[in-house]
Amino acid sequence: MAENNINSSSNNGFDLPIKRVRPQEEGEGYPLSCVDAMDGVDGGYPSVIPGWFAEISPMWPGEAHSLKVEKVLFQGKSKYQNVMVFQSLTYGKVLVLDGVIQLTERDECAYQEMITHIPLCSVPNPKKVLVIGGGDGGVLREVSRHMSVEQIDICEIDGMVIDVSKQYFPEIAVGFDDPRVRVNVGDGVAFLRESPEGLYDVVIVDSSDPVGPAEELFKKPFFELVARALRPGGVVCTQAESIWLHMPIIEDIVSACRQTFKGSVNYAWTTVPTYPSGVIGFMLCSTEGPAVDFQHPINPIEKQESNVESKRPLKFYNSEDLFIKYPKYESSQPFQI
Repeated sequence: MAENNINSSSNNGFDLPIKRVRPQEEGEGYPLSCVDAMDGVDGGYPSVIPGWFAEISPMWPGEAHSLKVEKVLFQGKSKYQNVMVFQSLTYGKVLVLDGVIQLTERDECAYQEMITHIPLCSVPNPKKVLVIGGGDGGVLREVSRHMSVEQIDICEIDGMVIDVSKQYFPEIAVGFDDPRVRVNVGDGVAFLRESPEGLYDVVIVDSSDPVGPAEELFKKPFFELVARALRPGGVVCTQAESIWLHMPIIEDIVSACRQTFKGSVNYAWTTVPTYPSGVIGFMLCSTEGPAVDFQHPINPIEKQESNVESKRPLKFYNSEDLFIKYPKYESSQPFQI
């Protein structure tokens, strides 16, 4: 991973990641200072304008979420993407990939706990778990709460994400310290192709948005590889975007999953304030075999002895209050309030 050397910096004057916007959006509705700030920039706005991080993307046109930046701690470019860490005023340290927030110290628990415990609590005594993506280590941290698990494999494509997370987010990256964890830096699709059939009880796909290195992780051929790697009655949980912003993408994911998985197919969601629209969803699927009821966990983490004695209590997940429901509207129709 020679290309992934970490060099921290607190100089706000260096080149920062640029979020591209659609041509018809350029200059629309932004303060004059923001428009002026893009002088010499072709086709986009800086992600930090001045003193604020603004998440602007054609994946959520016409809106942006901003955080006040106290200090930029790291900025670098790996083989795959721009990586940045900054200290925010209200959400602690923030990890950003290609200009998009991946996690903040304040609200990461809502995402990490839900994407992990919903699938793991839905099967009895899971023993082998695979995490695709998740280079920050948060999902590993949550999987390690389950004492029945004997083997935790992770395949993260970008070694820089792992290194940066260990340096700047040690309380999240603590998941890498579990002796059951086996780290593979490489492509998740290739890893699944080489995995034995029926090896895993649970697969968790902690991916970024369906652009760049994560694009393949939202397509039917990938789901077919996941299904092949799962045992009968095994489950997968994958990041599945926002019901407020990405219904066409979600409908495509649901269609691919219904064609691939012959057990249960469900959609869950949770609230994460620093994600676009404040909501993020998960696809929950099981292979043909023993029935899986995601809405009624048979293996609740709150009652497991390892969690009761844990020095890191759960902050968000509650097995009695899960948000598992597929939206009853088409992508062409807005929510009716």
